[in-house]
Amino acid sequence: MSNILIKLENIDKVFYTEDVETHALSKISLIINKGEYVSISGPSGCGKSTLLSLLGLLDTNTGGHYQLASHDVSDISKQERARIRNTEIGFIFQSFNLISDLDVEENVELPLTYRKDLNKSQRKEMVKNALLQVDMAHRAKHFPSQLSGGQQQRVAVARAIAGNPSIILADEPTGNLDSKNAAAVMTLLDKLHAKGTTICMVTHDPRSAEQAHRNIEILDGQVVSDKNKSVVAA
Repeated sequence: MSNILIKLENIDKVFYTEDVETHALSKISLIINKGEYVSISGPSGCGKSTLLSLLGLLDTNTGGHYQLASHDVSDISKQERARIRNTEIGFIFQSFNLISDLDVEENVELPLTYRKDLNKSQRKEMVKNALLQVDMAHRAKHFPSQLSGGQQQRVAVARAIAGNPSIILADEPTGNLDSKNAAAVMTLLDKLHAKGTTICMVTHDPRSAEQAHRNIEILDGQVVSDKNKSVVAA
C-alpha cells in the first residue's frame, strides 16, 4: 500500500487579468508522505499561500496534476472538492476564523454537520475528543470573545482535527499570537504529529519552520530547496 498522501506533478497556477498574466506557481513537483511534518517558507508573494490553497482544494491549478490519496483531484466538480475538503483536510488559519455567535463546542462541530455519515451522538463524541486533545474541554460553552488569542487558536486546531482528516494544512498558525501562545500552539502541533498526524504548514517564522521535519522553500513560484532533516542527519 502506497505511503504517498499528496503528489504534485508540474503544477502551474496563473492568475489572469485583462492585461496581465501573473504566474504564481511554475512547474511545482513534490510528494508528501503520510505522517510527514512539512513547513513551506519563503518571502511574501513567493507563492507559498497559493500552494497551500491548491493543496487544500480552495483553488484550482492551471496546469499539471494533483493527486490526493491516489485520486486525481485536478479536475473534479465543486461539490466533490467540497466533500473531499470536509473529510480529508483540516485547516488552521492565522485569523482563527471562529464564528462569534457559536460557542466553542458548536464551532468545532460545525464542519462535521455537513458529513452525512455522522449522527449527532457521533459528532458530539468527536468534538469532545478533539477538545480534550487541545486542553479546551473546560471551555466548551464559552464564546470566542471570552477566549484569549491562544485559546481561540487551540479551538481552531480542535476544529481541524475533529473529523480525523488525512492532513492538517496550517497557514501561519502563530502569526497572530504572542511568543508564549505561539510556542504553546507549536507544541500542540508537535504532539499531533507524534500521534501520526500529517501536517503541512506555511510560515514566515524560522523558529516554527525549524520544528518541522522537512523544510520546503519557495521563491518566485518555484521550489528552490527541499530538505528532510532525517536525510541531512544521516
